[in-house]
Amino acid sequence: MTQLFFSDYYAGPGTGRPLVIFGAGGLGREVLSLVQQLPPGPDGAPAWEVRGFYDDVAPAAPTVAGLPYLGTSADLNATAEPLAVAVAVGSSAGRAAVVGRLTSAQLAFPALVHPGVVLGLAQRISLREGCIIQQGCMLTCDIALDRFVLLNLGCTVGHDAVLGEFCSLMPRANVGGAARLAPGVYLGTGATVIQGVAVGEYTTVGAGAVVVRDLPPRTTAVGVPARVIK
Repeated sequence: MTQLFFSDYYAGPGTGRPLVIFGAGGLGREVLSLVQQLPPGPDGAPAWEVRGFYDDVAPAAPTVAGLPYLGTSADLNATAEPLAVAVAVGSSAGRAAVVGRLTSAQLAFPALVHPGVVLGLAQRISLREGCIIQQGCMLTCDIALDRFVLLNLGCTVGHDAVLGEFCSLMPRANVGGAARLAPGVYLGTGATVIQGVAVGEYTTVGAGAVVVRDLPPRTTAVGVPARVIK
């Protein structure tokens, strides 16, 4: 997959192409809000035409935030038309599993970046397909985000940081300069990884924890400073 510069998506595609959201829960509604706030294109067309929601667990009501529930991942794979898909699943492992099920060649996964995201002057920020960056995030320079990274509300990412695919940062999480998050890392609300620290794949860092030394893969760490509990 070709790497893209942040600026390619910052203003929103403005194409009016159809888009659906996979994930009919709270994060799905938040992603809908993000898409609705993207600026229109030069011709006044909305950034995306949101058709509705898919989820493998049907919601209690037939509509979500005023849009229809359209079916499961199997239904989405059976689409006869090209569709853009935003995967709104907060869990790193859960998001990876969903993406693994969405195999149709008709599906594309654009990066979605809220227009209120703050960039450093130098930028040099790259991201790949499926990234979602929510309102209030701040990114400085020379940062790489791999596929399907989620930055929830108000996160910060410092210079030279690298975030592997399917990393998930919950609101107000902070990643210091030159930190390395392996694929699938999950940072809870308000968690911090200080400068230069590496976190192993699919490790979970609890809310409010401060990671001051490298963490091994597939563990859970909590506290200040963070320590592995399992």
